[in-house]
Amino acid sequence: MTGAGRSAASRPGNTGAERGAALDMTDALLNRPGAVPADPPDSGVAAHYGDPYREQRELAAGRAQVDLSHRPVVRVVGPDRLSWLHSLTSQHLSALPPGVPAQALVLSPQGHVEHHLQLVDDGEQVLAHVEPGTAAGLIEFLARMRFMLRVEVSDATADWAVVGTTDGSHLVPRAALQIDQPAGVLAFEALRVAALRPRLGLDTDHRTLPHEVGWLTTAVHLDKGCYRGQETVARVHNLGRPPRRLVLLHLDGSDSELPAAGDPVLLADRAVGRVGTAVRHHELGPIALALVKRQIPDDSELSAGGVPAAIDATVALPAPPSSARTAADARAGLLRLPR
Repeated sequence: MTGAGRSAASRPGNTGAERGAALDMTDALLNRPGAVPADPPDSGVAAHYGDPYREQRELAAGRAQVDLSHRPVVRVVGPDRLSWLHSLTSQHLSALPPGVPAQALVLSPQGHVEHHLQLVDDGEQVLAHVEPGTAAGLIEFLARMRFMLRVEVSDATADWAVVGTTDGSHLVPRAALQIDQPAGVLAFEALRVAALRPRLGLDTDHRTLPHEVGWLTTAVHLDKGCYRGQETVARVHNLGRPPRRLVLLHLDGSDSELPAAGDPVLLADRAVGRVGTAVRHHELGPIALALVKRQIPDDSELSAGGVPAAIDATVALPAPPSSARTAADARAGLLRLPR
């Protein structure tokens, strides 16, 4: 995600009519010929424009962009904004350079993921886009944590829009939103699933730890402390054994229906996980992300929402090394030496 200059819509004195006009530009994309509205949680943008597989190929080749302007944008201003967010989230943000994108998590006291922020600082403000339906809760949490610090938090969705590309997303002033070669959100989701990039609320639940879905390498700084949930992050990392792991499932293509997010993953009629995002990929066919118990073998014959499924053992989330886990494994190896 990259930053952008401050738009006319975000400056003091901007009229409601101007903001409404900016929002109308987003509506124009959804009203293009062939556009099919997306289902929740992506309501408000196009699922596709008539040819989902072609749109995937164009997006993968870098020749298309995706309207993600339904995603809420939260703005934080004030001279203490970076040090303040540094103290509240899992990421090292106190010295974040302008224009450099970052991801951060807000965790529960038990270390479970509550919010996922994709953010950038432009030198004057931090802009973070989040999942639909989560901005109000995030703003409420941040407002409670202001204390006497010089920060202000607001909803900037009317001023800024998110655009998806083959390698992620970036923010543009909503009044300047222009996509000449659009691809629908289904194309963006298909590439995301194939790349094992999780999405809060679809590929996670209320018990999800950062370690389980790969956010330990992208949204957590392991050398910083003193944020809510940090003790759990450190403990699980040092033990090296989170209870679940995110996997890519290949689904039986003979079934016309895809499993829904939250459907159970079964092994011999025993629940061993939950389905996340399921998509139809232009090369891989029907695939899905799933959170499964860590001990489940890769060659297990699974059922995902009633659809036969198999784990793709050729792809796996990267995990940062743990010196404590390495030392423990070494000690265990010494104990197993023959007498």
